[in-house]
Amino acid sequence: MSKQETYLVTGGAGFIGTNLVHSLVQNGKKVIVVDDLSAGDAERLPKEITFHKLDVRDTSALTESCQDVDVIVHLAAIPSVPVSIEKPQETSAVNVDGTISVLEAAKNTGVRRVVFAASAAYYGNHQTLPLKEDLSPCPETPYALQKYFGEQLMKLWSELYNIETVSLRFFNVYGPYMDPDGAYASIIGRFLRLTKTNQPLAVVGDGSQTRDFVHVSDVVTAICQAAEAKSIGKGEIFNVGTGIETSVLSIAKLFGGEITYLPARIEVGRSCANIEKAKKELNWEPRVEIAEGLTELIEN
Repeated sequence: MSKQETYLVTGGAGFIGTNLVHSLVQNGKKVIVVDDLSAGDAERLPKEITFHKLDVRDTSALTESCQDVDVIVHLAAIPSVPVSIEKPQETSAVNVDGTISVLEAAKNTGVRRVVFAASAAYYGNHQTLPLKEDLSPCPETPYALQKYFGEQLMKLWSELYNIETVSLRFFNVYGPYMDPDGAYASIIGRFLRLTKTNQPLAVVGDGSQTRDFVHVSDVVTAICQAAEAKSIGKGEIFNVGTGIETSVLSIAKLFGGEITYLPARIEVGRSCANIEKAKKELNWEPRVEIAEGLTELIEN
């Protein structure tokens, strides 16, 4: 009988982490969650897990938590573009130094693989759509640069210390446990809050700007596939999106109700992932369509 695999999830009490942890437990994995609870809620986690409240930059405590761990999923971050612009040193300390700390803990304890939550912010305002993994980096904010640096750290630690690593560039993630005020899928989060308080949906500009909205359940599946796929582990990078462009205005119309318009601002005009690499190498593809995912969110 094969031994039960142990996963350690940093940031496991957050939005994506909570969904991932529930799925891992349901699939028979032993799960350890590390979170400083600056943005997470441990009360939402299954009772079967082991929880450690700590900062990922505390390498000594993290190393203790990583004993007998097979896979680390590194989600812990300050995932906010505005905060990274306002506080570049503070966010870099968590998003860069925290990632080095995770890799060092993995090296110190013989963890098999580290799966890193990278970001589509890597692409900036690239005009070549759909966005493919081999496009040159175009970070336009400290957050984007920090996540790009994390990808490079994954590759380097894999080469230097023979740790299996994989990076997943998340696009606009939404779904259950999403914080309506949080950094992920901020458009959907904002619309959700406005809908629940019976306010008009405020669309910036004409609403023609597009994003690639991917349901958190599909993200969880991608993480699990990246953790287990046999043919990877050398710092490979995969887009995790849907390959479908959805305009902000069409999202507002799916919510229904009154729409108001705000002045246009400087932002990425279009975003859409090329997901062929993930389909081929991770045997993964998204299942949840945007209308289905939004209906579930609005009704709950």
